[in-house]
Amino acid sequence: MYRNEHPNPQFKRDSYICLNGLWEFGKGKCKNAADPALTGEIEVPFCPESVLSGIGDTDYITDCIYSRIITLTKEDLAERLVLHFGAVDYVAKVYVNGKFALKHTGGYTAFEVDIAPFAVVGENRITVAVHDDIKENIPSGKQSKEPEPHDCFYTRTTGIWQTVWLEKTPKDYIKCVKFYPDAENKCVKAEVFVSGCGNVRVNVFFDGKAVGFAEGDCEYRRVFEIPLSDIRLWEVGKGNLYDVEIIFGNDKVYSYFGLRTVSYNGRKFKINGKSVFQRLVLDQGYYEDGIYTAKEASQFEKDIKLSMSLGFNGARLHQKVFEQRYLYESDKAGYLVWGEFPSWGMKYDTVASLGTFVSQWCEVIEQYFNHPSIIIWCPLNEVWEDLENNKLIRDIRFVEAAYSATKTLDPTRPCVDTSGGYHGRFTDIFDFHNYHLSEKTLKFVDDIKNSDLLTMDKTFAPAAAQENVPYDGKLPLIASEYGGMAYAGKGKSWGYHTFNTEDDFLAEYLEMTKSYLFCDKISGFCYTQLYDVEQEQNGLFFYDRKSKFSDKTLKEIADCNKLAAAIEK
Repeated sequence: MYRNEHPNPQFKRDSYICLNGLWEFGKGKCKNAADPALTGEIEVPFCPESVLSGIGDTDYITDCIYSRIITLTKEDLAERLVLHFGAVDYVAKVYVNGKFALKHTGGYTAFEVDIAPFAVVGENRITVAVHDDIKENIPSGKQSKEPEPHDCFYTRTTGIWQTVWLEKTPKDYIKCVKFYPDAENKCVKAEVFVSGCGNVRVNVFFDGKAVGFAEGDCEYRRVFEIPLSDIRLWEVGKGNLYDVEIIFGNDKVYSYFGLRTVSYNGRKFKINGKSVFQRLVLDQGYYEDGIYTAKEASQFEKDIKLSMSLGFNGARLHQKVFEQRYLYESDKAGYLVWGEFPSWGMKYDTVASLGTFVSQWCEVIEQYFNHPSIIIWCPLNEVWEDLENNKLIRDIRFVEAAYSATKTLDPTRPCVDTSGGYHGRFTDIFDFHNYHLSEKTLKFVDDIKNSDLLTMDKTFAPAAAQENVPYDGKLPLIASEYGGMAYAGKGKSWGYHTFNTEDDFLAEYLEMTKSYLFCDKISGFCYTQLYDVEQEQNGLFFYDRKSKFSDKTLKEIADCNKLAAAIEK
């Protein structure tokens, strides 16, 4: 069995039972959930398109069925027995012994159902019917709607792609917790939600030592303010994490938080009041053998270390909701990330699909709220016009509603309404994408320095849109995509620019990157990208994460990235 570690250290119980491994599998619609009579097998949690699934079918799979038998005891069914799914793309219907238990829509967030009312002592059949038509108006990120991957679109992902597990809880149980760190006042607020009523105790530890606690009666919800006797700030490269134990009757949950604040002061981005330049790299979250899913959780730590070895202090997690385990490794490492939604695949020329987007994006914010590594929310990316029909210009109300929903759910983090320059009236950051080479880039940066003008392509909405929103010369600026330079490609390859020698590549990288670092009106950059993904071969590493460059070149890239930024002074 692969991936048997607990998938979410943010909310963990001792009763974890992993259900990854071999499941029965078949393509098509489910006609009999009690006995689907499947002849194939699949290795969960890998999608059927992947090699690791044991199938490797990269054709369109619009419907499929998973099923397996689990054996339960009387003790298992004494109270709640919760079946969890880390993520299933896209619509999942869950059946227990042929009885419908739950339907969940959205391919990137976790969901659960108490199966005790449907289960019996002895053998029980769990069946999951999945519908995922990539050609429908649904969030799908970088998944290709064409038969084959192309340009910056990759192999599709269908069905279960994150861990499945069981968990036993009492009838009265802890539903969730949200942490609000307050370093200035040396405390943390813990908002605890429960089902039932009774006494709640919250214990906080640092490095195994008790540093704070609070307790009191709780019915549905209560906020506890917990003074901390030992103050350790969460900082770049220093993921000082406090461990938390929450006890409610017979239920106990383990969690953690980082003591940090993030904000903008004018153009400066600040962590705990200290100016920090965001030295980010684009990370797509794809893997050669697992596509959306890493073979081992250790790959997350390896990717983060790979990035940090080149002087990056974080990543833009692009067009995908990454696994909770990845964010856990980011939290531990003090690694800055943008939390982004896989918004491509939807249409933005009308607000008709706003409900679909908002409901799923809100789940992301709620489930990932506690991660200190998430410093910025990015609900949309490059929604200039429909990807398949550029006559369909996006509706500005869609963009502004996405921003408003984000800030309503989480006022503690900055939000960029839509990354890429076509902003609405409401955004905390005016970012831009620039895939020109250094000659033009230096002129763009000079225009920013001298006159607060953004003169690169696509920096505000076209006249056909409902609202033109040019840069106002005041909002914080980030070059949130640049580079995209291909070198040492293999087979069929694609990139924004191609270089034939390592020296030429390096010279271009250094000149562009320094232009952003040395502009005192820019608070961060994001280089495209950390590693190749399939035919998009503009990574600093190959798809298997092996280096393209000599040690000397890698050191020069790292030394450049670590240079003091003008805005940090």
